[in-house]
Amino acid sequence: MQRSPFPRIFAVTFVLGLLMAFAAGAALAQSTSGNIAGTVTDSTGAAIANATVVLANPVSGYSRTVTTDSTGQFRFVNIPFNPYRLGVTGSGFQAFNKLVQVNSVVQITLPVKLQVAGSTTSVDVDAPSDLVENDPTAHTDIDRSMIDHLPLESASSELSSIVTLASPGVAADSNGLMHGLGDHAENSFNIDGQPITDQQSKVFSNQVPAAAVQSLEVIEGAPPAEYGDKTSLVVKATTRSGQGVLKPTGAITLSYGTFGSGNLAFDLAYGGKNWGNFIAANGLESGRFLDAPEFAVYHDKGNEENFFDRFDYQLSNVSSVHTNVQYTRSWFQTPNSFDSQFGFVQSGENPSVTDQRSKIETLDVAPTYTRTIGANSVFNFGPYIRRDAYNYYPSNNPLSDLGPANLQQESVAQQRSLTNAGVHSDWSYVKGINNVKIGGMYAQTFLRENDQVALVDPTLNAPCLDGSGNPLPGNPGFCANPNPNFNPVLFPFDLTRGGKFYAWHGQTDVKQLALYAQDQITIGNWLFNAGIRGDFYNGLSIQRQAEPRAGISYNVKKTNTVLRVSYARTQETPFNENLVLSSQGCLDPVLNGIFTNQYGSCIAVPFNPGFRNEFHAGLQQGIGRHFVIDGEYIWKYTHNAYDFSVLGATPITFPIEWQNSKIPGVAVSGTLTEVKGLSARVTMSSVAARFFTPQLGGVGAVPTSTITAADSVPFRIDHDEKFNETTHVEYKMPFRKSLYYSFNWKFDSGLVAGAVPCFTTAAQDSNTDCDGTSITLPNGQQVIDLSGLDADQQFQAGLTCNGVKATQTQGFQSCSAAGLSSKLVTIPAPGTEDADHNPPRVASRNLFDMALGDDNVYHFGDDAHYRIGARVTAINVTNKYALYNFLSTFSGTHYVSPRTVTGEISFNF
Repeated sequence: MQRSPFPRIFAVTFVLGLLMAFAAGAALAQSTSGNIAGTVTDSTGAAIANATVVLANPVSGYSRTVTTDSTGQFRFVNIPFNPYRLGVTGSGFQAFNKLVQVNSVVQITLPVKLQVAGSTTSVDVDAPSDLVENDPTAHTDIDRSMIDHLPLESASSELSSIVTLASPGVAADSNGLMHGLGDHAENSFNIDGQPITDQQSKVFSNQVPAAAVQSLEVIEGAPPAEYGDKTSLVVKATTRSGQGVLKPTGAITLSYGTFGSGNLAFDLAYGGKNWGNFIAANGLESGRFLDAPEFAVYHDKGNEENFFDRFDYQLSNVSSVHTNVQYTRSWFQTPNSFDSQFGFVQSGENPSVTDQRSKIETLDVAPTYTRTIGANSVFNFGPYIRRDAYNYYPSNNPLSDLGPANLQQESVAQQRSLTNAGVHSDWSYVKGINNVKIGGMYAQTFLRENDQVALVDPTLNAPCLDGSGNPLPGNPGFCANPNPNFNPVLFPFDLTRGGKFYAWHGQTDVKQLALYAQDQITIGNWLFNAGIRGDFYNGLSIQRQAEPRAGISYNVKKTNTVLRVSYARTQETPFNENLVLSSQGCLDPVLNGIFTNQYGSCIAVPFNPGFRNEFHAGLQQGIGRHFVIDGEYIWKYTHNAYDFSVLGATPITFPIEWQNSKIPGVAVSGTLTEVKGLSARVTMSSVAARFFTPQLGGVGAVPTSTITAADSVPFRIDHDEKFNETTHVEYKMPFRKSLYYSFNWKFDSGLVAGAVPCFTTAAQDSNTDCDGTSITLPNGQQVIDLSGLDADQQFQAGLTCNGVKATQTQGFQSCSAAGLSSKLVTIPAPGTEDADHNPPRVASRNLFDMALGDDNVYHFGDDAHYRIGARVTAINVTNKYALYNFLSTFSGTHYVSPRTVTGEISFNF
């Protein structure tokens, strides 16, 4: 067997990185932000002290103010990449304004010369508007000013909620899951330069708290060469820093609301000229922690404890250190549906409450070092380690884990860990028309999977049948009618027949190396992005991929318009969560038997990383002084496209691989900057997610030797959505600027729901999912078979048969095709369903959220430094009864949150 070169490559890369760092004088700190420094003088060159310097971006809402020291110097640190308007005012001098573009970690040094008031000398004011940004890569900027006042649905996955509400092209799903631009969770977070490409939904991992974030840049366009792995949506987060905060500043916040949801939070920023520390911590408890399979709440308690700390230290004029530390623990119950609240226990057993639970612990340590080399370049070097430990616990009585309608026939426990250790390093150089960045990263992900599984359905693997061919419970001593489908391998692990749990262990190390170079070239009104990336993936399979990236934009200054096009080739890698189980579980005879019962077959097929070609074209248009609109057309074609499947009704979710996918779409946003206290942002998108059979990898894959051209059939996967729109409006009262009203309106046309029963005819095109539920009676009547759903599942789908509604205890065996309807899902008319062009969907919904708050109800102390704030937030104010999804292959059924009202009081200092 050939030995993998990755350990050797890693060692060489790591040693070279260390040598380069120490040769440069060391310093760690890759980040997503830059610095601006300067000196303010008068026309004679004399320093002007106590001048006010303001740096602002009206579109993102970022604004910061400093004053010059006795030598006239000022400095802004930790500035997110964006264009800014720099304004300087001093007593007796004319105001100075300049447009400054921050797009590199290389510090920008600005000499500012103020003219005496009344002087006829012209003032340095740049003509270009600061509403548009000349950038080939479409992105959305979200600053702290919006984050502070945005009504959020989920306190335990705030970052996902913010991105979903404030950026276009994102389809909302349950439990903080977001589908970026037609892909299932092909999203990555970049926290101060640290890449995080694993799942960030709250049932997989714990996110950085929103209180720790200064700003977000959400990249919807073709990703630059520095980003790889999961790039459908890249979320760059710049965290808050305490450097330069000379007086301790922070907040203590207490909130309580519906479902007994309480949260106690604390944050503090403090530092000096050369150092700073920011800390954020909170403890959350809720009676509705996850989005449940019922609108009512059954067994849904949870809590989360979150700690984040950022420390900055300026070692010298040319070197600095910056370290992020996060620890988060979440514990939560798996929400029960009505039909599983007391389990489906076998005859003779006392029913007990289904009580499945999860615990997730996340630890992240990311030191980064930075060294300035001359006036034009910066070197960064940053190792990091992140570990997610996931534990899933079955009910105390495992027999209670039996699910409805054969959805779950096993009791499962899991202890799984995902440890991602790596290093990233880059060198940035800015001079003249060039903005160059050359870098690389190496990451090794240690996957350890431990599963325990046992049968809890007495009919699943019965040794004997009765005279009618029905499975007999128990283990009769004499079997007059043996079951021909009995699998003796599973018998020792059947709890209904005195068996025990079966333990399985899987592990692998996924090694990834990436090298890239990119240059942003500015020539007049033109801006060119050119880059190349090389990705080397060595997991359970090996792939090497060269990935060119390119983009062009042109700023039509006369009309305040930016036109852009971009292209990217990307490597698509399988998800790491339960990767070994999905790749190799079928090799185990016990797991093979269990998966065969659920999926019909189980063969071990290795994952082959895919590749994608994506094209983008868009424009940005400024209208007047306060409104800007941004539009983007997207077309992505992927060979070997990834998604998820799930074991029964458990959170044991694993990757699968389809032959390819085609994702076209449009994303549009409009921003109204503040006008007399009013500001607004509107985002909308329409993104198709067309996947093509057959399944090539993971549990449920088909043998490649049997695949023919006819097997390649398109279907809309369950994160396809025709249209969604979000409007966020904020109004600050003119008579009291600290008093504000914030409002969200979110419309979703509905995700695909392939499990909804429907009717097809033999004459209809064969690309349909209705075959299994379509019955034509001898008299020609068209009937939909509903026996595959129990009463509660029919109730969850809101099914009505000839005017009679299904209840949680009373359903239907069948219904006439013309008489079946629902207000929660859309059922295609008989004979019209098509898996590609007209699949069943979740019904459209309008959700409204709002917040009313005052940041300064009462203040005291010098300069009103101490303030009391108050706020009331209402989510789903109309108490809309609606679904996120229905029997999704990824996560089952979930309802949107019922109306919740939360009161909050804060002490700010």
